[in-house]
Amino acid sequence: MATAPQASAAREVGGGRAALTLIVVLLGMLTLPMAMSGTTVALPRIGADLDASGAALQWVVVGYFLAASSFMLVAGSLGDLYGRRRILTTGAALYTAGTLASALAHHILLLDAARLLSGVGAAGVMASGGSLLAATFTGAARTRVFASLGTTAGLGLAFGPTFSGRLVDALGWRATFLSYVAVGAVILAGTRLMPESRADLAPRVDKAGAATFIAGLALALFAVTQGSASGPTAPATLLPATLAAALLLAFVRVERRVVRSGEGRPILDLRLARNPAFLGWIVGAFGLGAGTTGVLAFLPTYLQGASGTTAGTAGLTLLLMTVPVLALPPLGARLVNRGVPARHLLVLSLLLIAAGNAWLTTLHPDIPATALAGPLLTIGAGQGLSLGIVDAQALSMVAPSEVGMASGFLNTVRGGTGAVMLTAFGALLLTAVESRVGPDVSAARITAGAGGHAAAFTAAWKVALWSVTGLMAALAALTYRLLSPPARRPAPRAGTSPYTKTA
Repeated sequence: MATAPQASAAREVGGGRAALTLIVVLLGMLTLPMAMSGTTVALPRIGADLDASGAALQWVVVGYFLAASSFMLVAGSLGDLYGRRRILTTGAALYTAGTLASALAHHILLLDAARLLSGVGAAGVMASGGSLLAATFTGAARTRVFASLGTTAGLGLAFGPTFSGRLVDALGWRATFLSYVAVGAVILAGTRLMPESRADLAPRVDKAGAATFIAGLALALFAVTQGSASGPTAPATLLPATLAAALLLAFVRVERRVVRSGEGRPILDLRLARNPAFLGWIVGAFGLGAGTTGVLAFLPTYLQGASGTTAGTAGLTLLLMTVPVLALPPLGARLVNRGVPARHLLVLSLLLIAAGNAWLTTLHPDIPATALAGPLLTIGAGQGLSLGIVDAQALSMVAPSEVGMASGFLNTVRGGTGAVMLTAFGALLLTAVESRVGPDVSAARITAGAGGHAAAFTAAWKVALWSVTGLMAALAALTYRLLSPPARRPAPRAGTSPYTKTA
Protein backbone atom coordinates (compact mmCIF):
# COMPACT_ATOMS: atom_id res chain seq x y z
CA MET A 1 0.00 0.00 0.00
CA ALA A 2 1.37 3.39 -0.96
CA THR A 3 2.22 5.90 1.72
CA ALA A 4 0.83 9.41 2.04
CA PRO A 5 4.06 11.02 0.83
CA GLN A 6 3.89 8.79 -2.22
CA ALA A 7 0.35 9.91 -2.93
CA SER A 8 1.33 13.55 -2.60
CA ALA A 9 4.28 13.07 -4.90
CA ALA A 10 2.13 11.28 -7.44
CA ARG A 11 -0.41 14.09 -7.54
CA GLU A 12 2.33 16.66 -7.89
CA VAL A 13 3.99 14.78 -10.75
CA GLY A 14 0.78 13.98 -12.61
CA GLY A 15 -0.92 17.33 -12.26
CA GLY A 16 -3.64 18.11 -14.78
CA ARG A 17 -1.88 16.16 -17.50
CA ALA A 18 -2.09 12.77 -15.83
CA ALA A 19 -4.75 11.65 -18.33
CA LEU A 20 -2.49 12.56 -21.26
CA THR A 21 0.36 10.58 -19.72
CA LEU A 22 -1.94 7.59 -19.34
CA ILE A 23 -3.14 7.79 -22.96
CA VAL A 24 0.37 7.97 -24.43
CA VAL A 25 1.69 5.14 -22.26
CA LEU A 26 -1.31 2.97 -23.06
CA LEU A 27 -0.85 3.56 -26.77
CA GLY A 28 2.73 2.33 -26.44
CA MET A 29 1.62 -0.69 -24.47
CA LEU A 30 -0.94 -1.44 -27.17
CA THR A 31 1.51 -1.30 -30.06
CA LEU A 32 4.45 -3.26 -28.63
CA PRO A 33 2.49 -6.48 -27.93
CA MET A 34 0.85 -6.16 -31.35
CA ALA A 35 4.27 -5.95 -32.98
CA MET A 36 5.39 -9.07 -31.12
CA SER A 37 2.37 -11.32 -31.60
CA GLY A 38 1.70 -10.02 -35.11
CA THR A 39 5.25 -10.70 -36.27
CA THR A 40 5.01 -14.35 -35.28
CA VAL A 41 2.10 -14.80 -37.69
CA ALA A 42 4.18 -13.30 -40.50
CA LEU A 43 7.25 -15.54 -39.96
CA PRO A 44 6.38 -18.17 -42.61
CA ARG A 45 5.83 -15.48 -45.26
CA ILE A 46 9.01 -13.63 -44.23
CA GLY A 47 11.00 -16.85 -44.46
CA ALA A 48 9.65 -17.63 -47.92
CA ASP A 49 10.16 -14.07 -49.19
CA LEU A 50 13.71 -13.64 -47.87
CA ASP A 51 14.72 -17.29 -48.32
CA ALA A 52 15.50 -17.51 -44.60
CA SER A 53 15.51 -20.52 -42.32
CA GLY A 54 16.35 -21.72 -38.84
CA ALA A 55 17.94 -19.38 -36.33
CA ALA A 56 18.20 -16.45 -38.75
CA LEU A 57 14.44 -16.42 -39.18
CA GLN A 58 13.69 -16.93 -35.47
CA TRP A 59 15.88 -13.95 -34.63
CA VAL A 60 13.25 -11.70 -36.19
CA VAL A 61 11.32 -12.36 -32.97
CA VAL A 62 14.04 -13.52 -30.55
CA GLY A 63 16.35 -10.59 -31.35
CA TYR A 64 13.60 -8.13 -30.47
CA PHE A 65 13.14 -9.73 -27.04
CA LEU A 66 16.88 -10.03 -26.45
CA ALA A 67 17.52 -6.35 -27.12
CA ALA A 68 14.50 -5.23 -25.12
CA SER A 69 15.37 -7.31 -22.07
CA SER A 70 19.04 -6.34 -22.15
CA PHE A 71 18.32 -2.60 -22.10
CA MET A 72 15.18 -2.57 -19.95
CA LEU A 73 16.82 -2.23 -16.54
CA VAL A 74 19.24 0.44 -17.71
CA ALA A 75 16.42 2.39 -19.39
CA GLY A 76 14.40 2.38 -16.16
CA SER A 77 17.27 3.68 -14.04
CA LEU A 78 18.22 6.32 -16.61
CA GLY A 79 14.62 7.50 -16.55
CA ASP A 80 14.85 8.08 -12.79
CA LEU A 81 18.01 10.13 -13.29
CA TYR A 82 17.49 12.04 -16.55
CA GLY A 83 13.73 12.09 -16.89
CA ARG A 84 11.25 9.32 -17.61
CA ARG A 85 9.56 11.24 -20.37
CA ARG A 86 12.93 11.86 -22.05
CA ILE A 87 13.72 8.13 -22.06
CA LEU A 88 10.22 7.36 -23.32
CA THR A 89 10.71 9.82 -26.18
CA THR A 90 14.10 8.36 -27.10
CA GLY A 91 12.71 4.85 -26.95
CA ALA A 92 9.76 5.73 -29.17
CA ALA A 93 12.12 7.29 -31.73
CA LEU A 94 14.37 4.22 -31.84
CA TYR A 95 11.41 1.87 -32.01
CA THR A 96 9.87 3.78 -34.91
CA ALA A 97 13.16 3.97 -36.81
CA GLY A 98 13.86 0.26 -36.30
CA THR A 99 10.37 -0.72 -37.40
CA LEU A 100 10.67 1.40 -40.55
CA ALA A 101 13.99 -0.28 -41.33
CA SER A 102 12.28 -3.65 -40.80
CA ALA A 103 9.65 -2.79 -43.40
CA LEU A 104 12.35 -1.84 -45.92
CA ALA A 105 14.76 -4.74 -45.27
CA HIS A 106 15.53 -7.01 -48.24
CA HIS A 107 17.86 -9.45 -46.45
CA ILE A 108 17.21 -11.47 -43.32
CA LEU A 109 20.33 -10.13 -41.56
CA LEU A 110 19.22 -6.54 -42.18
CA LEU A 111 15.79 -7.41 -40.82
CA ASP A 112 17.33 -8.99 -37.73
CA ALA A 113 19.46 -5.87 -37.14
CA ALA A 114 16.42 -3.63 -37.53
CA ARG A 115 14.49 -5.73 -35.04
CA LEU A 116 17.34 -5.40 -32.54
CA LEU A 117 17.08 -1.61 -32.85
CA SER A 118 13.33 -1.83 -32.36
CA GLY A 119 13.91 -3.88 -29.22
CA VAL A 120 16.22 -1.25 -27.75
CA GLY A 121 13.53 1.36 -28.37
CA ALA A 122 10.87 -0.88 -26.86
CA ALA A 123 12.95 -1.11 -23.69
CA GLY A 124 12.78 2.66 -23.28
CA VAL A 125 9.04 2.77 -23.90
CA MET A 126 8.10 -0.08 -21.56
CA ALA A 127 10.43 0.75 -18.66
CA SER A 128 9.73 4.48 -18.59
CA GLY A 129 6.02 4.05 -19.35
CA GLY A 130 5.39 1.90 -16.30
CA SER A 131 7.48 4.12 -14.03
CA LEU A 132 5.66 7.25 -15.25
CA LEU A 133 2.33 5.72 -14.30
CA ALA A 134 3.67 4.56 -10.93
CA ALA A 135 4.92 8.09 -10.21
CA THR A 136 1.64 9.66 -11.32
CA PHE A 137 -0.97 7.46 -9.65
CA THR A 138 -1.20 5.82 -6.24
CA GLY A 139 -3.45 3.65 -4.08
CA ALA A 140 -6.65 2.29 -5.66
CA ALA A 141 -6.15 4.59 -8.64
CA ARG A 142 -2.78 2.98 -9.32
CA THR A 143 -4.35 -0.48 -9.22
CA ARG A 144 -7.02 0.60 -11.72
CA VAL A 145 -4.45 2.26 -13.98
CA PHE A 146 -2.22 -0.81 -14.08
CA ALA A 147 -5.29 -2.93 -14.71
CA SER A 148 -5.98 -0.74 -17.73
CA LEU A 149 -2.34 -1.24 -18.69
CA GLY A 150 -2.88 -4.98 -18.59
CA THR A 151 -6.10 -4.65 -20.56
CA THR A 152 -4.36 -2.60 -23.23
CA ALA A 153 -1.50 -5.07 -23.49
CA GLY A 154 -4.11 -7.80 -23.79
CA LEU A 155 -5.80 -5.88 -26.57
CA GLY A 156 -2.51 -5.72 -28.44
CA LEU A 157 -1.93 -9.43 -27.95
CA ALA A 158 -5.50 -10.21 -28.96
CA PHE A 159 -5.61 -8.26 -32.18
CA GLY A 160 -1.94 -8.41 -33.17
CA PRO A 161 -2.20 -11.80 -34.89
CA THR A 162 -5.57 -11.00 -36.48
CA PHE A 163 -4.54 -7.54 -37.63
CA SER A 164 -1.16 -8.67 -38.94
CA GLY A 165 -2.60 -11.84 -40.44
CA ARG A 166 -5.12 -9.88 -42.47
CA LEU A 167 -2.45 -7.45 -43.64
CA VAL A 168 -0.07 -10.29 -44.52
CA ASP A 169 -2.76 -12.02 -46.58
CA ALA A 170 -3.84 -8.81 -48.32
CA LEU A 171 -0.71 -6.64 -48.63
CA GLY A 172 2.28 -8.70 -47.48
CA TRP A 173 4.36 -8.76 -44.31
CA ARG A 174 5.99 -5.38 -44.93
CA ALA A 175 2.62 -3.68 -44.49
CA THR A 176 2.45 -4.89 -40.89
CA PHE A 177 5.68 -3.11 -39.99
CA LEU A 178 4.58 0.07 -41.79
CA SER A 179 1.40 0.14 -39.72
CA TYR A 180 3.46 0.00 -36.52
CA VAL A 181 5.64 2.82 -37.85
CA ALA A 182 2.57 5.04 -38.10
CA VAL A 183 1.55 4.34 -34.50
CA GLY A 184 5.12 4.82 -33.31
CA ALA A 185 5.13 8.29 -34.86
CA VAL A 186 1.95 9.17 -32.96
CA ILE A 187 3.50 8.00 -29.67
CA LEU A 188 6.62 10.02 -30.39
CA ALA A 189 4.57 13.17 -30.99
CA GLY A 190 2.49 12.55 -27.85
CA THR A 191 5.52 12.35 -25.58
CA ARG A 192 6.31 15.99 -26.31
CA LEU A 193 3.10 17.01 -24.49
CA MET A 194 3.65 14.92 -21.36
CA PRO A 195 4.98 16.27 -18.05
CA GLU A 196 8.48 15.24 -17.03
CA SER A 197 9.14 13.01 -14.03
CA ARG A 198 12.47 12.11 -12.41
CA ALA A 199 14.08 11.44 -9.06
CA ASP A 200 14.61 14.44 -6.78
CA LEU A 201 18.34 13.85 -6.76
CA ALA A 202 20.39 12.86 -9.80
CA PRO A 203 23.55 11.09 -8.60
CA ARG A 204 26.37 10.05 -10.88
CA VAL A 205 25.41 7.53 -13.54
CA ASP A 206 26.61 3.98 -12.92
CA LYS A 207 28.27 3.61 -16.32
CA ALA A 208 30.29 0.53 -15.38
CA GLY A 209 27.19 -1.19 -14.07
CA ALA A 210 25.21 -0.33 -17.19
CA ALA A 211 27.93 -1.60 -19.53
CA THR A 212 28.55 -4.88 -17.71
CA PHE A 213 24.83 -5.59 -17.32
CA ILE A 214 23.90 -4.94 -20.96
CA ALA A 215 26.85 -6.93 -22.31
CA GLY A 216 26.48 -9.75 -19.78
CA LEU A 217 22.75 -10.25 -20.22
CA ALA A 218 22.93 -9.98 -24.01
CA LEU A 219 25.71 -12.60 -24.15
CA ALA A 220 23.81 -14.87 -21.75
CA LEU A 221 20.68 -14.78 -23.90
CA PHE A 222 22.80 -15.23 -27.03
CA ALA A 223 24.39 -18.30 -25.44
CA VAL A 224 20.94 -19.73 -24.82
CA THR A 225 20.01 -19.29 -28.48
CA GLN A 226 23.29 -20.82 -29.62
CA GLY A 227 22.96 -23.71 -27.19
CA SER A 228 19.58 -24.65 -28.58
CA ALA A 229 20.95 -24.64 -32.13
CA SER A 230 24.54 -25.93 -31.73
CA GLY A 231 24.40 -27.83 -28.45
CA PRO A 232 25.42 -26.82 -24.91
CA THR A 233 29.04 -27.94 -25.30
CA ALA A 234 29.72 -26.32 -28.67
CA PRO A 235 32.37 -23.55 -28.72
CA ALA A 236 29.77 -21.16 -30.14
CA THR A 237 27.79 -21.72 -26.93
CA LEU A 238 30.55 -22.01 -24.33
CA LEU A 239 32.43 -18.86 -25.33
CA PRO A 240 29.53 -16.38 -24.98
CA ALA A 241 28.31 -18.23 -21.87
CA THR A 242 31.72 -17.88 -20.21
CA LEU A 243 31.99 -14.22 -21.12
CA ALA A 244 28.44 -13.63 -19.87
CA ALA A 245 29.21 -15.23 -16.51
CA ALA A 246 32.34 -13.11 -16.11
CA LEU A 247 30.52 -9.89 -17.02
CA LEU A 248 27.54 -10.56 -14.75
CA LEU A 249 29.89 -11.37 -11.87
CA ALA A 250 31.65 -8.08 -12.56
CA PHE A 251 28.25 -6.36 -12.57
CA VAL A 252 27.47 -7.71 -9.09
CA ARG A 253 30.80 -6.45 -7.78
CA VAL A 254 30.32 -3.04 -9.38
CA GLU A 255 26.85 -2.63 -7.87
CA ARG A 256 28.02 -3.61 -4.41
CA ARG A 257 30.89 -1.15 -4.64
CA VAL A 258 28.54 1.66 -5.68
CA VAL A 259 26.24 0.94 -2.73
CA ARG A 260 29.14 0.83 -0.24
CA SER A 261 30.75 4.01 -1.51
CA GLY A 262 27.53 6.00 -1.70
CA GLU A 263 28.82 7.66 -4.86
CA GLY A 264 26.07 7.56 -7.41
CA ARG A 265 23.18 5.15 -7.59
CA PRO A 266 23.46 1.55 -8.81
CA ILE A 267 21.64 0.44 -11.94
CA LEU A 268 20.20 -2.36 -9.77
CA ASP A 269 20.36 -2.24 -5.99
CA LEU A 270 21.04 -5.88 -5.15
CA ARG A 271 19.43 -5.43 -1.75
CA LEU A 272 16.22 -5.85 -3.70
CA ALA A 273 16.59 -9.60 -3.19
CA ARG A 274 16.18 -9.18 0.56
CA ASN A 275 12.47 -8.51 0.16
CA PRO A 276 10.79 -11.89 -0.39
CA ALA A 277 7.48 -10.26 -1.34
CA PHE A 278 9.07 -8.26 -4.17
CA LEU A 279 10.78 -11.42 -5.38
CA GLY A 280 7.44 -13.18 -5.30
CA TRP A 281 5.98 -10.72 -7.78
CA ILE A 282 9.09 -11.05 -9.95
CA VAL A 283 8.70 -14.85 -9.99
CA GLY A 284 5.04 -14.39 -10.83
CA ALA A 285 5.89 -12.09 -13.74
CA PHE A 286 8.34 -14.70 -15.00
CA GLY A 287 5.66 -17.38 -14.78
CA LEU A 288 3.02 -15.37 -16.64
CA GLY A 289 5.44 -14.96 -19.54
CA ALA A 290 6.98 -18.44 -19.48
CA GLY A 291 3.62 -20.16 -19.61
CA THR A 292 2.25 -18.27 -22.58
CA THR A 293 5.08 -17.20 -24.88
CA GLY A 294 5.59 -20.52 -26.67
CA VAL A 295 1.94 -20.94 -27.55
CA LEU A 296 1.52 -17.33 -28.57
CA ALA A 297 4.58 -17.34 -30.81
CA PHE A 298 4.42 -20.74 -32.51
CA LEU A 299 0.82 -21.96 -32.55
CA PRO A 300 -0.09 -19.74 -35.56
CA THR A 301 2.66 -21.29 -37.70
CA TYR A 302 1.62 -24.77 -36.63
CA LEU A 303 -1.96 -24.11 -37.65
CA GLN A 304 -0.89 -22.70 -41.01
CA GLY A 305 1.16 -25.81 -41.78
CA ALA A 306 -0.59 -28.70 -40.06
CA SER A 307 -4.14 -27.49 -40.63
CA GLY A 308 -3.62 -25.49 -43.81
CA THR A 309 -5.18 -22.31 -42.43
CA THR A 310 -4.36 -18.85 -43.71
CA ALA A 311 -2.40 -16.33 -41.65
CA GLY A 312 -5.60 -14.41 -40.98
CA THR A 313 -7.49 -17.48 -39.80
CA ALA A 314 -4.61 -18.53 -37.54
CA GLY A 315 -4.69 -15.07 -36.00
CA LEU A 316 -8.44 -15.33 -35.39
CA THR A 317 -7.95 -18.69 -33.68
CA LEU A 318 -5.41 -17.13 -31.33
CA LEU A 319 -8.13 -14.74 -30.15
CA LEU A 320 -9.36 -17.63 -28.01
CA MET A 321 -6.24 -17.16 -25.90
CA THR A 322 -5.82 -13.41 -26.08
CA VAL A 323 -9.38 -12.13 -25.59
CA PRO A 324 -9.35 -13.18 -21.89
CA VAL A 325 -6.11 -11.22 -21.56
CA LEU A 326 -8.09 -8.22 -22.76
CA ALA A 327 -11.15 -8.77 -20.60
CA LEU A 328 -9.90 -10.00 -17.23
CA PRO A 329 -7.35 -7.44 -15.91
CA PRO A 330 -10.14 -5.08 -14.70
CA LEU A 331 -11.73 -8.00 -12.86
CA GLY A 332 -8.46 -8.78 -11.12
CA ALA A 333 -8.02 -5.15 -10.08
CA ARG A 334 -11.61 -4.98 -8.82
CA LEU A 335 -11.14 -8.09 -6.70
CA VAL A 336 -7.94 -6.71 -5.17
CA ASN A 337 -9.58 -3.37 -4.37
CA ARG A 338 -12.41 -5.27 -2.67
CA GLY A 339 -10.03 -7.14 -0.39
CA VAL A 340 -9.14 -10.35 -2.22
CA PRO A 341 -5.43 -11.04 -1.56
CA ALA A 342 -3.50 -10.30 -4.73
CA ARG A 343 -1.13 -13.20 -4.05
CA HIS A 344 -4.04 -15.65 -4.25
CA LEU A 345 -4.98 -14.37 -7.69
CA LEU A 346 -1.40 -14.68 -8.92
CA VAL A 347 -1.06 -18.28 -7.73
CA LEU A 348 -4.43 -19.10 -9.29
CA SER A 349 -3.23 -17.56 -12.56
CA LEU A 350 -0.13 -19.75 -12.66
CA LEU A 351 -2.18 -22.87 -11.97
CA LEU A 352 -4.65 -21.98 -14.73
CA ILE A 353 -1.78 -21.53 -17.19
CA ALA A 354 -0.39 -24.92 -16.14
CA ALA A 355 -3.78 -26.54 -16.69
CA GLY A 356 -4.19 -24.88 -20.09
CA ASN A 357 -0.81 -26.08 -21.34
CA ALA A 358 -1.58 -29.62 -20.17
CA TRP A 359 -4.97 -29.49 -21.92
CA LEU A 360 -3.34 -28.28 -25.14
CA THR A 361 -1.45 -31.58 -25.44
CA THR A 362 -4.60 -32.78 -27.25
CA LEU A 363 -3.18 -30.84 -30.23
CA HIS A 364 -3.11 -32.76 -33.52
CA PRO A 365 -3.00 -31.98 -37.26
CA ASP A 366 -6.28 -30.58 -38.62
CA ILE A 367 -7.56 -29.88 -35.09
CA PRO A 368 -10.68 -27.67 -35.26
CA ALA A 369 -10.89 -24.33 -33.48
CA THR A 370 -13.64 -25.68 -31.21
CA ALA A 371 -11.20 -28.23 -29.77
CA LEU A 372 -8.66 -25.47 -29.10
CA ALA A 373 -11.16 -23.24 -27.29
CA GLY A 374 -10.86 -24.88 -23.86
CA PRO A 375 -7.07 -24.89 -23.48
CA LEU A 376 -6.54 -21.47 -25.10
CA LEU A 377 -9.25 -19.79 -23.03
CA THR A 378 -7.77 -21.34 -19.86
CA ILE A 379 -4.25 -20.08 -20.64
CA GLY A 380 -5.60 -16.64 -21.53
CA ALA A 381 -7.67 -16.45 -18.36
CA GLY A 382 -4.64 -17.29 -16.25
CA GLN A 383 -2.58 -14.53 -17.82
CA GLY A 384 -5.32 -11.92 -17.89
CA LEU A 385 -6.40 -12.30 -14.28
CA SER A 386 -3.05 -11.11 -12.91
CA LEU A 387 -1.59 -9.11 -15.79
CA GLY A 388 -2.40 -5.74 -14.26
CA ILE A 389 -1.83 -6.79 -10.65
CA VAL A 390 1.86 -7.64 -10.76
CA ASP A 391 3.11 -4.16 -11.69
CA ALA A 392 0.86 -2.33 -9.24
CA GLN A 393 1.82 -4.58 -6.32
CA ALA A 394 5.55 -4.67 -7.06
CA LEU A 395 5.96 -0.94 -7.70
CA SER A 396 3.98 -0.03 -4.58
CA MET A 397 6.93 -1.40 -2.57
CA VAL A 398 9.47 1.16 -3.76
CA ALA A 399 9.95 4.84 -3.12
CA PRO A 400 8.72 7.25 -5.85
CA SER A 401 12.27 8.22 -6.79
CA GLU A 402 13.16 4.63 -7.66
CA VAL A 403 10.13 3.30 -9.51
CA GLY A 404 12.07 3.49 -12.77
CA MET A 405 14.69 1.03 -11.53
CA ALA A 406 12.01 -1.31 -10.18
CA SER A 407 9.94 -1.07 -13.36
CA GLY A 408 13.04 -1.68 -15.45
CA PHE A 409 13.91 -4.76 -13.42
CA LEU A 410 10.37 -6.11 -13.73
CA ASN A 411 10.32 -5.61 -17.48
CA THR A 412 13.84 -7.05 -17.80
CA VAL A 413 12.50 -10.25 -16.30
CA ARG A 414 9.59 -10.20 -18.73
CA GLY A 415 11.79 -9.56 -21.74
CA GLY A 416 14.35 -12.14 -20.73
CA THR A 417 11.56 -14.66 -20.19
CA GLY A 418 10.24 -14.00 -23.67
CA ALA A 419 13.64 -14.39 -25.31
CA VAL A 420 14.50 -17.61 -23.46
CA MET A 421 11.10 -19.22 -23.99
CA LEU A 422 10.98 -18.28 -27.66
CA THR A 423 14.42 -19.78 -28.13
CA ALA A 424 13.77 -22.96 -26.17
CA PHE A 425 10.32 -23.60 -27.61
CA GLY A 426 11.33 -22.77 -31.16
CA ALA A 427 14.56 -24.75 -31.06
CA LEU A 428 12.78 -27.86 -29.84
CA LEU A 429 10.18 -27.65 -32.59
CA LEU A 430 12.70 -26.91 -35.34
CA THR A 431 15.13 -29.59 -34.21
CA ALA A 432 12.42 -32.24 -34.17
CA VAL A 433 11.58 -31.61 -37.82
CA GLU A 434 15.10 -30.85 -39.09
CA SER A 435 16.35 -34.16 -37.66
CA ARG A 436 14.15 -35.91 -40.23
CA VAL A 437 14.21 -33.59 -43.23
CA GLY A 438 17.71 -32.07 -42.96
CA PRO A 439 18.90 -28.51 -42.26
CA ASP A 440 18.45 -27.27 -45.83
CA VAL A 441 14.67 -27.40 -45.91
CA SER A 442 13.08 -23.96 -46.17
CA ALA A 443 12.08 -22.23 -42.97
CA ALA A 444 8.44 -22.01 -44.00
CA ARG A 445 8.22 -25.81 -44.33
CA ILE A 446 10.14 -26.46 -41.11
CA THR A 447 8.31 -24.03 -38.83
CA ALA A 448 4.90 -25.11 -40.09
CA GLY A 449 5.66 -28.83 -40.07
CA ALA A 450 4.83 -29.12 -43.74
CA GLY A 451 5.84 -31.79 -46.21
CA GLY A 452 4.39 -34.77 -44.33
CA HIS A 453 6.29 -34.03 -41.11
CA ALA A 454 3.39 -32.67 -39.07
CA ALA A 455 3.42 -35.78 -36.87
CA ALA A 456 7.00 -35.11 -35.71
CA PHE A 457 6.17 -31.46 -35.18
CA THR A 458 3.10 -32.39 -33.11
CA ALA A 459 5.11 -34.81 -30.94
CA ALA A 460 7.65 -32.05 -30.21
CA TRP A 461 4.79 -29.73 -29.25
CA LYS A 462 3.53 -32.19 -26.67
CA VAL A 463 6.96 -32.55 -25.04
CA ALA A 464 7.26 -28.76 -24.83
CA LEU A 465 3.75 -28.34 -23.43
CA TRP A 466 4.25 -30.92 -20.68
CA SER A 467 7.55 -29.26 -19.77
CA VAL A 468 5.83 -25.90 -19.43
CA THR A 469 3.09 -27.49 -17.32
CA GLY A 470 5.64 -28.79 -14.82
CA LEU A 471 7.43 -25.45 -14.72
CA MET A 472 4.18 -23.58 -14.01
CA ALA A 473 3.30 -25.89 -11.12
CA ALA A 474 6.72 -25.33 -9.55
CA LEU A 475 6.51 -21.55 -10.00
CA ALA A 476 3.05 -21.48 -8.43
CA ALA A 477 4.40 -23.22 -5.33
CA LEU A 478 7.41 -20.89 -5.12
CA THR A 479 5.27 -17.79 -5.60
CA TYR A 480 2.89 -18.87 -2.85
CA ARG A 481 5.80 -19.37 -0.47
CA LEU A 482 7.42 -16.00 -1.22
CA LEU A 483 4.13 -14.10 -0.94
CA SER A 484 2.82 -15.88 2.15
CA PRO A 485 1.85 -13.43 4.96
CA PRO A 486 5.01 -13.81 7.13
CA ALA A 487 7.13 -12.76 4.14
CA ARG A 488 5.11 -9.68 3.19
CA ARG A 489 6.65 -6.29 3.86
CA PRO A 490 5.02 -2.86 4.11
CA ALA A 491 5.89 -0.16 1.64
CA PRO A 492 8.95 1.92 2.61
CA ARG A 493 8.67 5.45 3.90
CA ALA A 494 9.48 8.06 1.31
CA GLY A 495 13.18 8.80 1.21
CA THR A 496 14.26 5.45 2.65
CA SER A 497 15.75 2.48 0.84
CA PRO A 498 12.96 0.24 -0.50
CA TYR A 499 15.13 -2.83 -0.03
CA THR A 500 15.83 -2.72 3.70
CA LYS A 501 14.17 -5.48 5.69
CA THR A 502 11.31 -4.29 7.87
CA ALA A 503 9.51 -5.98 10.70
